[in-house]
Amino acid sequence: MPFSSFGLSPALLNLLAEQNYEQPYPIQKEVIPAVLGRTDILGIAPTGSGKTASYVLPILSNLQGSSALKNRHAQVLVLVPTRELAVQVRDVFILFGTELPERIKTIAAYGGVSINPQMIGLQGVQVLVATPGRLLELVDSNAVHLSEIETLVLDEADKMLNLGFQEEMKRIFTLLPKKRQNLLFSATLSEKLANINQIVLHNPVVIKIESERETIDLIEQTGYFVTLEKKGPLLRYIIKSRELKQVLVFTSSTFQADNVADKLCKNGIDAVSIHSKKSQGARTEALREFKTGRLRVLVTTDLLARGIDIEFLPQVINYELPRSPKDYIHRIGRTGRAENPGEAISFVAPEDQHHFRIIQKKMGKWVTMIDSANLDLKGF
Repeated sequence: MPFSSFGLSPALLNLLAEQNYEQPYPIQKEVIPAVLGRTDILGIAPTGSGKTASYVLPILSNLQGSSALKNRHAQVLVLVPTRELAVQVRDVFILFGTELPERIKTIAAYGGVSINPQMIGLQGVQVLVATPGRLLELVDSNAVHLSEIETLVLDEADKMLNLGFQEEMKRIFTLLPKKRQNLLFSATLSEKLANINQIVLHNPVVIKIESERETIDLIEQTGYFVTLEKKGPLLRYIIKSRELKQVLVFTSSTFQADNVADKLCKNGIDAVSIHSKKSQGARTEALREFKTGRLRVLVTTDLLARGIDIEFLPQVINYELPRSPKDYIHRIGRTGRAENPGEAISFVAPEDQHHFRIIQKKMGKWVTMIDSANLDLKGF
């Protein structure tokens, strides 16, 4: 089933062809026609499944030919849990909107940066991608109005609920018109999500993509038994001996992320840390450098474990294991995305061995283990 069968705008089809998007992914096959038909959707799909494009393309198509609204009255609102995801979603709207005959203005609004440029940028906005807190600040400043929203998208809704956005989201719902299209997307279907489903959605089409198992199978997983003091040398050994060019390294704390990045740099490996304590400008620049391949190693916390699309990322390394099996899957899911193979490497200290066995059991896949004591790490 090609993209041309959905009824998307000809300009979008031309751009898809130019960008070498040949066949839609499973979630796109189901979501695109439903959004074009103005139906509410509850979409359950893992990260890397093509979810963002599945709603961006039909929303842009639906906006073509729509009547202009009053200034600062957006037509589409996309709510996301993090600044990074807000920027990513905005960029997808801009990418696909560049060749449309009618220009669609898209703005990303998020905290951690000055609010004034965002207030100015909301002039003539049609698509607003925002984190809940900053959105309410803009509403309170009369910089944007939500009374004319035609389509509401909740992206990574399960994560937003876990981060404690419930009260902010309830207030946002009171500002929205009752008659609107609602599109809710999540990687998992939890009890909390089911509750918000009752609040937001009206007779939704439920779309569930069971590709997480396939995604895991695309990822070659290896674990290393290693003592705490040997983790640094082992990391540098793997990167240097295998000449890895683009590696995402996960740590459990901002302090450790900074420490690992600093030691990599001191040993001649280009690395930058990125986490919640970094300025938004620093985070954006580091992510841009990493995505384009100009930065060799990006060291982070679980801030980037979900919602950030880094195409064709070859390796992920768990310098420290995450707290839960679910977080482990989200981390390694940064690689092996959209049917591309990838590799995930995990460092397992003696005190982590029981926890890693639980992760593997929950994942339903046993990881090949290597004893780092047998490796010559001298000089690393």
